[in-house]
Amino acid sequence: MHTKQLFDLEGQIAIVTGGSGLYGAHISQALCEAGATVIIASRNAENCEQAAAKLQEAGHQAYGMQLDLGDEANICKFVAEVIERFKQIDILVNNSVSRVGLNDLEKTTQEGWEAAQHVNGTGTMLITREVVKTMVPRRKGNIINIGSIQGTVGPHFPVYGDTGMSSGIEYTYAKWGMVGMTKWLANYYGRYNIRANCISPGGYNPGVENDVQRGEFVDNYKRLTPLGRFGDDDDIKGPIVFLASEASRYVTGHNLAVDGGWTSW
Repeated sequence: MHTKQLFDLEGQIAIVTGGSGLYGAHISQALCEAGATVIIASRNAENCEQAAAKLQEAGHQAYGMQLDLGDEANICKFVAEVIERFKQIDILVNNSVSRVGLNDLEKTTQEGWEAAQHVNGTGTMLITREVVKTMVPRRKGNIINIGSIQGTVGPHFPVYGDTGMSSGIEYTYAKWGMVGMTKWLANYYGRYNIRANCISPGGYNPGVENDVQRGEFVDNYKRLTPLGRFGDDDDIKGPIVFLASEASRYVTGHNLAVDGGWTSW
């Protein structure tokens, strides 16, 4: 195949959970720009539809659909509706994340912990389970999990300084689990020509660099990142298209750090 063909997603049906959010919007845009038809899914149907409308205005095939990862019945209904409407699912991007609490251990409650894992763990498993059921008979599929540098190395708490910022134990737990889940899926479903990979992004938070109260964190983070900056809107687009396309056809079970070098120390 010609190199351009390897990256072409024309005719592919992709689901992006949390597809209108921080990373999701750029992931959805990238897949659309590569030719895929993208279903933008989250609990807030209005946000999904608005995000899809913007992509449609740019000439892309994008659709917003409601999906509640905290509700098994809703997840099953969602996948059934996608199959009825689009006939197939080629790519699943597990991007949604619940940030309930995000407290230190001493402040983490059982209720907060279980609420976070109900979506980050159970919900991610359930949507993957239902989508994989449609991929196995076709002997074709691609699962991409969006992790974090905090699923690769432990949180570097000194970077936050005296800003009051922190990172919750439930988030780290979920993101490490996502990497393990990726490898399990790759190893088990490789026999069906279904690939599974993970992207672990580094710092990306538009506006944080202009927040005076977080200045110490911004300076520390840049100093500890080999490329000396936060991620920007385009940094995740190339990696997502690579892993979603035939360009990575012999790549599975991999965790790709997109972090400016943060985890290379």
